[in-house]
Amino acid sequence: MDEKQLIEKLRLVEALFEGACTAGERVAAASARDRLRGRLATLQESEPAIEYRFTLADLWSRRLFVALLRRYGLRPYRYSGQRYTTVMARVPRRFVDETLWPEYTELNDVLCAYLEETTERVIRQGIHEDSSEAEVMKALPGA
Repeated sequence: MDEKQLIEKLRLVEALFEGACTAGERVAAASARDRLRGRLATLQESEPAIEYRFTLADLWSRRLFVALLRRYGLRPYRYSGQRYTTVMARVPRRFVDETLWPEYTELNDVLCAYLEETTERVIRQGIHEDSSEAEVMKALPGA
């Protein structure tokens, strides 16, 4: 998968979460995003925002999550002393459960698969064709 295909796949995943399934619906994705932002605003009025601490596995996942928060008009932050992979945000619980986290999970799966495939290819082509895991040996006697 090349970068262009990855971007298209990410857009398709976004479109899925925004309710767009066909090419014509994808064109209307911007209005769907606005509806989601409106839904978030409604939830914020009826349900108080909770301060969430999201701990993400790696910097790529963190970047994706921060971009997704900003896309919905939410302000990501972290406190002094927190790890770089920690992201804080004030969000209604229902929005996290029904929209934000499911969308992030799907997008992150696509991104991780792409990064894994690219890393594997670069190592095989540039370092050594055998990029398999190291052999697992029995423990040393007496250890």
